[in-house]
Amino acid sequence: MYFYLADYITAFFILFGAILYSSVGHGGASSYIAIMSLMGTPVGTIKPIGLILNIIVSSIGGFRFIKSNFFSFKVFVPVTIGSVPAAFIGGYIELPPEFYRPLIGFILIIAGTQFLFNFYQYAKKSIVEVNLIVAFFGGALIGLLSGLTGTGGGIFLSPLIIFLGWTTVKQASGTAAAFIFFNSISGLSGNLSSMQSLPPTVFLFSGAVLIGVLIGTQLGLKHLNVSGIQKALGAVLIIAGLKFLFT
Repeated sequence: MYFYLADYITAFFILFGAILYSSVGHGGASSYIAIMSLMGTPVGTIKPIGLILNIIVSSIGGFRFIKSNFFSFKVFVPVTIGSVPAAFIGGYIELPPEFYRPLIGFILIIAGTQFLFNFYQYAKKSIVEVNLIVAFFGGALIGLLSGLTGTGGGIFLSPLIIFLGWTTVKQASGTAAAFIFFNSISGLSGNLSSMQSLPPTVFLFSGAVLIGVLIGTQLGLKHLNVSGIQKALGAVLIIAGLKFLFT
């Protein structure tokens, strides 16, 4: 199996994205989508590759964060019950490029803005009771978006449950990782036909995120400060989002 230099460069940046995203409990699909887009990966393969990489990162990240008690079962259950069937439906739907590209662009800009401005610092300090209705329908909406776009939904779930005061920032990491894992499997199941057209580079990229999540979760669990690097990633995501919107 042979790869081009561009494939190794893409894998390197994906490794970098996996480190940063997994440090806060995210699967990182938005960064992988941004990187693959900027490096010229065919649009038709970006969605399934992003979901596969998400599954790898969120499974390991979720296990490590949950093992360290950074997880909220009360939040996870209602949002996941709402999200999983919606993610399957979203994965089944193949959006035409004129709808897919602006939707991805919007999500990348949202993700980049979160990293660039660190909105989590304005979160509530005290934990409040979970509203089951809001959690269910919020999870359903996030699940549909994640299935449509090939993202895991963590960039929407984490700020939602933190700002509503349902979890601490650290608890959100494990909760989001487990949520992303089930969402990504559901979204990929709804789009199994796309698996037949995956390029061999999916194995190279999978190896990159495997290394990245082992490093990133360790950084997250040890409370190391990676804010400066996250701001740089935020800027890259915004640039990629604008590329999707205007090219």
